[in-house]
Amino acid sequence: MSQPGPIALSCGEPAGIGPEIAVKAWQALRDSCPFFWIGDARHLPAGTPVTEIASPAAAAAACADSFPVLPLTFGGGTAKGTADPDNAAGVIESIETAVQLVRSGKASAVCTAPIHKKALIDGAGFAYPGHTEFLAALAGRERVVMMLASDQLRVVPATIHIALSDVPAALTPELLRETIGITAAGLRDQFGIASPRIAVAGLNPHAGEGGAMGREELDWINALIVQMQGEGLNVTGPHPADTMFHAAARARYDAAVCMYHDQALIPIKTLDFDRGVNVTLGLPFIRTSPDHGTAFDIAGTGQANPSSLIQALKLAQTMAAGT
Repeated sequence: MSQPGPIALSCGEPAGIGPEIAVKAWQALRDSCPFFWIGDARHLPAGTPVTEIASPAAAAAACADSFPVLPLTFGGGTAKGTADPDNAAGVIESIETAVQLVRSGKASAVCTAPIHKKALIDGAGFAYPGHTEFLAALAGRERVVMMLASDQLRVVPATIHIALSDVPAALTPELLRETIGITAAGLRDQFGIASPRIAVAGLNPHAGEGGAMGREELDWINALIVQMQGEGLNVTGPHPADTMFHAAARARYDAAVCMYHDQALIPIKTLDFDRGVNVTLGLPFIRTSPDHGTAFDIAGTGQANPSSLIQALKLAQTMAAGT
């Protein structure tokens, strides 16, 4: 297995916990997982030993003894707990720089710290619903897929941030086919699973129970899965969601494709709340992120748990080594 290059970590919202957990992650990993932080060092915790680097190539050597920073100059302040819109342009530049460096081969993967969308809208007219959509636009991809991954479970929601009442209309055969296909390709290309096993959850309780609790499974979900099986994909379902996530069931698949946000996120957050990682599949580069937000209420207090970011960096390194 080849040794991957350093990981580019975008700074995220500087008034949140991103800078603090970045330094805690470096303290835990040091040179075992080289990465560099892209941002304004004024936002880092006081006393952090910083080495400003001119290029990613210098990150690995710096990591053993100091926190490597690829410096940007932000226009706003350094207060914690409340986002300063004057920092918005810098936050966006940090993400853009990370993507440019990984696409040019100077970094092996992008890891992103949490952003605050309202601050980006207020300060820089940010035109995207979130990180994932912005990264897709930077990569020129119309459709990408969000995976939440841990050592115990990988889940992919086909529909994400919409009301539950809107799910049946949004969940089309085309959307589910694309989601399953991108998931299978990501498991092969980025996770190194030659023949990925994908379990698809039903939309309705008991996967519709023969039409007694909903007809989507009978009307088209069953047929789509059979069709994709005929195309060579190792996909099964639709399975009742309430029996998909116990240990014996999880052993039978590499990822679960779920129909809506909570159907996917409740089991992984229950099984491994602090160590879940957000992975974007369908991009032409590796992108991971901790599975939490900016946590303004504890920013700057030293209480932030870096576990999810540590796992995001380690997973990015493992994925990069296998590609």
